[in-house]
Amino acid sequence: MIEAGSWVQIDLIVLPPGKRAPGVPPDTAALPLQARVKGFLAAAASMPGETVTVRTLSGRSATGRLIVVNPGYSHGFGDPVPELLEVGPEERERLRTNAGI
Repeated sequence: MIEAGSWVQIDLIVLPPGKRAPGVPPDTAALPLQARVKGFLAAAASMPGETVTVRTLSGRSATGRLIVVNPGYSHGFGDPVPELLEVGPEERERLRTNAGI
């Protein structure tokens, strides 16, 4: 049993196939537009896969399929790009030179 108020993640269908924008490529239009939302479980649930409602940190309510209990944050910004690492120091030097500092 997953208690009401538990931090969970749900998967929900925002737009089903056929309701997507007309300019979307055909292979994309054939799939639903999905969202994953984290929030607090509004009512107890028995197991993942069940349809549940959550209250998000911003106070919104969303209903979808329960996929994770107590989800973490696993996003990142990828590997550093060597060319971009040099931009800051180069621009600071350019500003120093142009400003006469």
